[in-house]
Amino acid sequence: MAKSSLGQDSDSTAAVAVLKRAVELDAESRYQQALVCYQEGIDMLLQVLKGTRDSSKRCVLRTKISDYMDRAENIKKYLDQEKEDGKYHKQIKIEENATGFSYESLFKEYLHETVTEVWIEDPYIRQTHQLYNFLRFCEMLIKKPCKIRTIHLLTSVDEGFGNTQQSSGLQEIKQSLRSHGVLLEINYSSSIHDREIRFNTGWMFKIGRGLDYFKRPQGRFSLGYCDLDLRPCHETTVDIFHNKHTKKM
Repeated sequence: MAKSSLGQDSDSTAAVAVLKRAVELDAESRYQQALVCYQEGIDMLLQVLKGTRDSSKRCVLRTKISDYMDRAENIKKYLDQEKEDGKYHKQIKIEENATGFSYESLFKEYLHETVTEVWIEDPYIRQTHQLYNFLRFCEMLIKKPCKIRTIHLLTSVDEGFGNTQQSSGLQEIKQSLRSHGVLLEINYSSSIHDREIRFNTGWMFKIGRGLDYFKRPQGRFSLGYCDLDLRPCHETTVDIFHNKHTKKM
């Protein structure tokens, strides 16, 4: 495993911190996160190398960059094989009242330009706050780098007074997505219980509470009302898998 023993000069301090974190994550077998940190740290070191004139320092930097690149490549090969074999599994436990788990924070490392189609299976896209959760999730998907073309939603019908609100809310979201060139397909099931999100790239996310894992904000003008990274969460578990062949609903 690569060692993070670079000199602590002002130009490389940030890179050292990122690569130190990469080594820690690597040692804990948290390879997906370690790979992200290795890649970020390597990019930072390359910038340091460009601004370094001393030949001996440049030689040390090249050696360190090469070591980290080798380790990152080995991790990438390992993860690719895990995905190929259908063995990849990562679990995130969100504690009661934890913050920092907005949709962007949770999904960002899986959002790439190859993501063009998403399947969402969640029985509770009914009430106003649940419709807003779904809307926020869709907003995240249509931002770069994704090139979303189709979103499939499978949910249950609100049989009570909220039926009209659910129907009109989803239709409004559908029209709004259409204006961005995205098709929203909505289907209903009376027997749906599981909560699952799938990307056409093979990533699958099983969230115990579905998209509805945020607590009610303390007030309309309290922190966390708009920024979900600041919103306290209910306790839940997120299981992330990779399937080479993503099934369709």
